[in-house]
Formats: sequence, C-alpha cells, structure tokens
Amino acid sequence: MYRFELLNDEDDGPWSAVQAHESSTVFQTRAWMAFLAATQRAVPVIVGIRDGSRAVGYFVGLIVERFGVRILGSPFPGWTTDYMGFVLEPGSCRISALRGLFDFAFERLGCAHVEVMDRRLTTQDLTHVRAKYRLYEGFAVDLALDEATLFTNFTSACRRCIRKADKDGVSVEVAAAEGFAEDYFEQLKDVFAKQGLVPTYGLDRVRQLIRHLHPAGQLLLVRARDRSGRSIATGIFPFFHGVMYFWGGASWREYQILRPNQALHWFAMKHAKAHGVHTYDLGGAGEYKRQYGGREIRTPWIRKSKYAWMEPARTLAQEAFRVRQQMQGQWRQLFAKRRAVSVTT
Repeated sequence: MYRFELLNDEDDGPWSAVQAHESSTVFQTRAWMAFLAATQRAVPVIVGIRDGSRAVGYFVGLIVERFGVRILGSPFPGWTTDYMGFVLEPGSCRISALRGLFDFAFERLGCAHVEVMDRRLTTQDLTHVRAKYRLYEGFAVDLALDEATLFTNFTSACRRCIRKADKDGVSVEVAAAEGFAEDYFEQLKDVFAKQGLVPTYGLDRVRQLIRHLHPAGQLLLVRARDRSGRSIATGIFPFFHGVMYFWGGASWREYQILRPNQALHWFAMKHAKAHGVHTYDLGGAGEYKRQYGGREIRTPWIRKSKYAWMEPARTLAQEAFRVRQQMQGQWRQLFAKRRAVSVTT
C-alpha cells in the first residue's frame, strides 16, 4: 500500500526530480504549474509517493475552489492542459497510486472532487477502480520518420494545401515572444466568430503561457505570413522531453484560401524534428487533425466525487458554460452588425 506525503511546492528538489524523469510531460513542469496558478487561481500540489521507505514517484496537480468546493485537478477541464497525473518509477502500480490518491485527496487535502488524466493509464486499468471517466481523444505523429515519409503520410488534400501555400508565397517562421499573444488572440477571435462563438479563454491566458513557458525554453511560437509580410496565421506549441504538443492555432478567415494552417503545422513538425523531438501530439479531438497522418490516442480522463450530487452539478456547470459562450458570440455578432449599419448610414 502506497503512502502519500504532501511536499512543499517551493522546494526545488521534488520539481527537479519530476522534470528529470523521462516520463514527465511539459504539463508537469514547474513552469506550467506556475502558468496554471496564475490563470486559474489555483494552488500547486506536489505529492511524494512511497512504498514503505522507498520513494516510487510523485503526483502533480492543483487545487481550486469553486462555489465553496475544493477540487483537485490534474488537470481540470477548461485549463487548456493535457496529461498530468503521476510520475512513477518502472514497476510501480498506477492503479494502486490512483486509489490511494483519491483517499488522500478526500481525507488529507479536504477535496470533494478529483480529476486525473495520466497518459499511461488505460480504460482496461479502470475496470478495477470505482470512478467515472470520459475519453480524451487525439492524434500523435511519429517524428522519428524521415521527412519524405512524414509528408507522404499526410492526406492528399493536406499535401496539396502545403504545396499551394508555398506556391502562393506563404512563408512560415519561428516567432519572437514580443507581441505574439496579441497577434494570436486577434486571429483566434476571428476563428470563433466564424462559428458565432467567442474564445473559451482570454488574452491574459496566452500572455501568461508565453511569460512562463518561453523563458524556460519549452514553447515554440510560429507565424505564417503572406507575400506582403502580413501575419495571417499563428501557432503555439509547448514541448518537453522529446514531445511537442499543439496548444492552439489561429488564422484570419480572409487569408485561409492561402492554406497557411497546414503550412504552419508542417513547419512546426520539421523544426521540432530537427531539434530532437520524436513525437507530435496534436492535443485533443478534431477531425481536421486526422490529415497529418498520426495514430489515434484515447486516454481516460478520470473523475471521482466524494458526494453523489457533485456529478450532476458538474454536468450542469459545463452546460451553463457552453450556453454562455454561445450567447456571448451571438451578442458580439449582433453588435458588429449594428455598428456596421451605423457606419454606413
């Protein structure tokens, strides 16, 4: 039976051990935790795990309080964060660690709800755990392949888009951090406006991500320009321990005919490959991501509540967020139309 110990998140030792472990992700680094603490009003939690007197690993997460309820997220929906969970030594039992974590969170941390997405846990593992889950689905591209094979694995439509972008003078570059958040977010608003929605996060989140991850050398910022040098698309790609992730991409609708988005992803893959990255994780579902030829990923996003009423309350909160986003998008569209009418008259 594993023993859990709450560690001081200000100490360098545990963080150094977590980040040095080959299985840790960028979402378990100290820089990412600082980003989440700043944007989610969350308190970082790092827990040491022991089997008797032997240290076997760590758990990384954050505690937030919503409507008076303490929640332990690793991660939590809405955090624009993927795989967290455990960093364990080979041969350790993740299921035992998960069971012990639930008890530790409820009894020691005073939490009433826990969510965990650990990329090394499977749905088969969860047959032995009393918890709910949903599948987090996505795609991962093997960058260890040579460039010719990578390109061949793209769909024919994707390859045509990349060739068209090149023919039409689209250039892609590694971008500087200064001013990038503002450029990206303006394009992102246009992407959501096309669907009658507003972004699910604000400009400050992008600024905080760049502020914490870029100086740590864990963030690739990419920009696509047209022939005149105008910025027409942007992408944000965190990376760590040989894995690059797609955090977000945006482009102006009027320039999408130039196909800058496919060119941007292809540039990011080649750049990452040249710098020792072996895997490109496209970060969650989206049928358009299938065009890059990756293998499908299905990871259980696990949740467990201390009280039965919390499950329907969680579902209600998610639906309320979706409705609010739609209403905000509709109001913005209406306001934009009225403003356009007033200008023309």
